[in-house]
Amino acid sequence: MRLVSIALVAASIALFSVAAQAQAPQLQVKDAWVRTTVAQQKATGAFFQLRADSDLQLVEASSPVASMVEIHEMAMEGSVMRMRAVESLPLPAGKSVEFKPGGLHVMLMGLNRPLAAGDKIPLTLVYLDKNKKRHQVEVQAEARAPQAAKP
Repeated sequence: MRLVSIALVAASIALFSVAAQAQAPQLQVKDAWVRTTVAQQKATGAFFQLRADSDLQLVEASSPVASMVEIHEMAMEGSVMRMRAVESLPLPAGKSVEFKPGGLHVMLMGLNRPLAAGDKIPLTLVYLDKNKKRHQVEVQAEARAPQAAKP
């Protein structure tokens, strides 16, 4: 009887261990919003806060409302503010990374329609874990006018 109990405990531990390993690292997305556009505007920005439960790399973003989506950063070069695409962005475990106007953001380019206040814009964020395995999180970002986006 004791041998059966030990075998059951060992099997339970093994199953728990496999289940824990199979769970994807979590990336939390908070307060996702996209800047509204006017009729002929073909680009806009998406903003949010990210928090990872382990060290991750944000490597890609996409949306069905845009033909091209890139992760961008704004930085001063001399006395000029420049925007550039980044191929990957480290997301340190337990730290919030803020995407906001004038800083990190996701650029939606080649928009296939204007984005009006209140629209729900689907975004997919792709990230890598420490083993370079790809994961994704689906986000519904609300379209907001810039002045309405300020807390």
